[in-house]
Amino acid sequence: MEHAPGFLRLVEAARRRIRETTCEEVARRLAAGERFHLLDVREDHEWQRGRIRGAAHLAKGIIERDIERTVPPLDADIVLYCGGGYRSALAADALQQMGYRRVASMDGGWRRWCALGYATETD
Repeated sequence: MEHAPGFLRLVEAARRRIRETTCEEVARRLAAGERFHLLDVREDHEWQRGRIRGAAHLAKGIIERDIERTVPPLDADIVLYCGGGYRSALAADALQQMGYRRVASMDGGWRRWCALGYATETD
């Protein structure tokens, strides 16, 4: 998907303020049994087609509204992902502004995760 220039500028600015992680690192952490919140911020229809095994869904459109009820501690370890790492970068930036201190965006998102052949699930 080709993104609009304004959107890309917004994402690049967010990326300078957030921490990013890789699909490989998230897969390693999951395999090691590490405890962290893995949140899929894609739209409902994307989530329904498939997701990373064990992820919870909190779409980009509602994450700021619902995160404090879903993951209340501001020091919670949170990894966000979307289709390619753009929306999750924006969501990570917003969560940091809300006071969350250990949030990361998974670079490459769902598309890279699937390309690497990592575990997924559907309903």
